[in-house]
Amino acid sequence: MKNGGVKYRQFVLPLLLGVIIWLATPLRPTSVSEAGWHILAIFVATIVGCITRPVPIGAVAVIGFTVTVLTKTVSMETALTGFSNASIWLIVMAFFISRGFIKTGLGRRIALNFAKLFGKRTLGLAYSLIAVDLVLSPAMPSSTARAGGVVYPIIDALANAFGSSPKKHTERKMGSFLIFSEFHGNIVTSAMFLTSMAGNPLAQLLAKSQGIHITWLGWLFASIVSGILSLILIPLIIYKIYPPEIKTMPEVKPWAQQQLAEMGAITMKEKLMMGIFLLALVLWTTGSVTAIDATLTAFIALSLILMTGILSWDDVLHETGAWNTFTWFSVLVMLADQLNKLGFIPWLSHTIATALNGLNWIVVLVVLCLAYFYSHYLFASATAHISAMYLAFLGIAISSGVPGMLAAMMLGFFSNIFGSTTHYGYGPAPVLFGSGYVTQKEWWNLNAILGVVYIVIWLGIGTLWLKVIGYW
Repeated sequence: MKNGGVKYRQFVLPLLLGVIIWLATPLRPTSVSEAGWHILAIFVATIVGCITRPVPIGAVAVIGFTVTVLTKTVSMETALTGFSNASIWLIVMAFFISRGFIKTGLGRRIALNFAKLFGKRTLGLAYSLIAVDLVLSPAMPSSTARAGGVVYPIIDALANAFGSSPKKHTERKMGSFLIFSEFHGNIVTSAMFLTSMAGNPLAQLLAKSQGIHITWLGWLFASIVSGILSLILIPLIIYKIYPPEIKTMPEVKPWAQQQLAEMGAITMKEKLMMGIFLLALVLWTTGSVTAIDATLTAFIALSLILMTGILSWDDVLHETGAWNTFTWFSVLVMLADQLNKLGFIPWLSHTIATALNGLNWIVVLVVLCLAYFYSHYLFASATAHISAMYLAFLGIAISSGVPGMLAAMMLGFFSNIFGSTTHYGYGPAPVLFGSGYVTQKEWWNLNAILGVVYIVIWLGIGTLWLKVIGYW
């Protein structure tokens, strides 16, 4: 039954689980407070609701927030703490910055220039489009905005220009390869920067609650080797196991030139947007020297964008993705934080760590990362997955002797690469899969192979790299 978009049947599972856990309060571990057990019930119901989606995720979060306060599990003042979190505001501000790229046309211009310079071969074109994603990723925390709002329209236009279209059953000419390559390129770029995916600052925040401090530059140093290797190898592997029918594209340069000619000369607003973007990058990378907080940097960038007229205040108010993320993200952060403060996460971490007692910490790290990666088949949101499992797994790792920074960074990286599992579990996936260029069977089969490659690169080589730079 549906009414106004509400899927009432989808309420059954989250409500049932929440009630069962709540009624099991008398059976809770002695080290977990009654409020801690109740917050677990609300948290589980909210997370499952984010997966089943009887209403949009923001509405699910609001319901969870209301129940939390109404049942007096936490006070209103405590429940509102998530909305004042600096990391969440960083995400919101960066959404507005990404809107500046799209509105000015700067993102499209960058993509077309890469295509003009590097698009003579289909593989080279894939690398060039991924490079666009890489360039934009530090300032665009919405992986969906990068892939769906900037790169996908270019791929679709390129594919159609060369006769590759799902409607004509010619998607394998080149469109399928480009779409799938961009999907994986987007996953990698999201893992490389603290500000390139909405869930990364959440991981940073949760790690901080365990006394582990991750900076913007520190995240980049940790990810750089695995990220570059992935950006080089993944498109090449896709090219081998899922090759395009068109290998060379001598006509792409004149096509891109024509598109750029239609856009005209670079506008003043594009120049201003580029200058603001570069300023933000400088401030983010020098934050430890200038003492300018990453969130303050984002506020500075947005202020300049508004002062220069790149965006109007109406643009900010109508950026629904930012305000939607702000709402549900704040609630999930609050619930996850209370799980920790009210004793459930420490109890769970201690219990599992005890079960893993005696195992070498390297074995523990591998087991946790694999469980974290493959459990993403159960989630339709990367951030929901992070909220549900990151802190618990980090606590288990630390309790088992895994170096804290190593565990925090590995789980942070896996919070992105686990998006390579399904066509529904990662922001850009519904956009790119929904284009029709790649079938569901191809999507799942290819990702099953590439998932193993990611694990080898990020967990294997990545762990060694973190040793080299002194992170453990």
